[in-house]
Amino acid sequence: MAELTLDVARKILDAALAKGVEKKLKPLVITILDARGCVKVTAAQDGTSLMRAEIAHGKAYGALAMGMGSRALFQRAQEQAYFVGAVNALAQGRLVPVPGGVLIQGDGGLLGAVGVSGDTSDNDEICAVAGIEAAGLKANAG
Repeated sequence: MAELTLDVARKILDAALAKGVEKKLKPLVITILDARGCVKVTAAQDGTSLMRAEIAHGKAYGALAMGMGSRALFQRAQEQAYFVGAVNALAQGRLVPVPGGVLIQGDGGLLGAVGVSGDTSDNDEICAVAGIEAAGLKANAG
């Protein structure tokens, strides 16, 4: 299976940040995890609020842990609150089941996930998808 390289992760990061600037969003934190859940790169724009890095990581981590974008995880949490709550307890509270966590798909399968936090969840997701697509990869938000 292909691997998410640091160069590709940086392309995703740069394009996601650029989308946030283009849309004049609030300051963002972007975290990119490889398929193992290890941080490849993370960055915070000046002025982000406290806990944004943890939220961005939780969105990406939740997407990887459940094998679905965090928008789908959000839907599942609404439909099966006890199940998602139990999984989050097993994950020691590391899942953030709201939009903004997007799986990165390559030709060889799952490469990792992007988590974005700082603006609305929908805008966070737009930036994550823009970053992934700018790197020539497929985004799976939900």
